[in-house]
Amino acid sequence: MTVSLLNNGASANAPATGGGITGNSASATSDMFTKLLVAQIKNQDPLSPTDPAQFVQQLTQLSQTESLQNLSSLTSSNASVLQSMQVLALGAQVGSDVMAETPTLTTDGSTKVQGQTTLAATSSTTHVVLTGIDGTKHSVNLGVAAAGTVPFTIDPTALGLPAGTYTMTVETSTKEHPPIDLQGRLNSVRLSSSGSVVLNIGNVGEVAPTAITAFNGKSSASATQSSL
Repeated sequence: MTVSLLNNGASANAPATGGGITGNSASATSDMFTKLLVAQIKNQDPLSPTDPAQFVQQLTQLSQTESLQNLSSLTSSNASVLQSMQVLALGAQVGSDVMAETPTLTTDGSTKVQGQTTLAATSSTTHVVLTGIDGTKHSVNLGVAAAGTVPFTIDPTALGLPAGTYTMTVETSTKEHPPIDLQGRLNSVRLSSSGSVVLNIGNVGEVAPTAITAFNGKSSASATQSSL
């Protein structure tokens, strides 16, 4: 009698699971594999023995599976360490002014906000358009803007912007849609329930670390407050 190690034996004796083998179950699987291999050798037909190459192939498959499992565990551990290092590094920058790419602006209705956009080509008419939740549009006229970085200032008082959140777009004569970076203070760094890093930036809100385009250092006011 021949026992099929990889098909019948495993499916008959191993409990069905929805995910991969992890932790202590990897050792249990290895023991089960060895027992099934021994059973297969004992119960093979003496008149028609199993080709030894099949045993070698099965052992190779087990070795490959264990190697992949170990690699997966190591990758997960390294990712966790790198994430912790990222939180610590960004945490040291709390209180600094940063530039972050964002499609929205959150304003208190009075504080001026510095921003910039980057054009691929010169635009003869350029506007930063802010749209409130009620659909009302407010425009900052940048005039003729050369290709490259174009700085601008959003003055809520001059524009009549009530406190709140606004979506932003750049309208150009070339019809391009460049990204917008706003300056704000990095207020906090935290890990979300899913394990991702979340930054809270003034004028911007909560964003991922990839949204940051520049660190501008701590302002004098921030530095004075931190030293107290």
